[in-house]
Amino acid sequence: MDPMEKILQHLKLKGQQLDADIALALRLPLELVRSHLDSLSMRGEVMVCHVTRFEGKRKTEGWSCRLAGTIPVAAPGRKPGRPQAASS
Repeated sequence: MDPMEKILQHLKLKGQQLDADIALALRLPLELVRSHLDSLSMRGEVMVCHVTRFEGKRKTEGWSCRLAGTIPVAAPGRKPGRPQAASS
């Protein structure tokens, strides 16, 4: 199977993922995954955002990727702007 197809199938199964997680799961070099993600982004099949995350004092930079046209699941908890149920 073509690496681009593997990446698309992985995103369909797992949803939004970091580029490093995709590379690890598919056992492909990170640079190859980034190259394919760039091509898929240009074709409009995936959305790619550059992200920086901090875990403690450790800084992690990468690409957050998801299929184009999909909306991530809402995080749990209260949402701003939504009316609250009247409590009795």
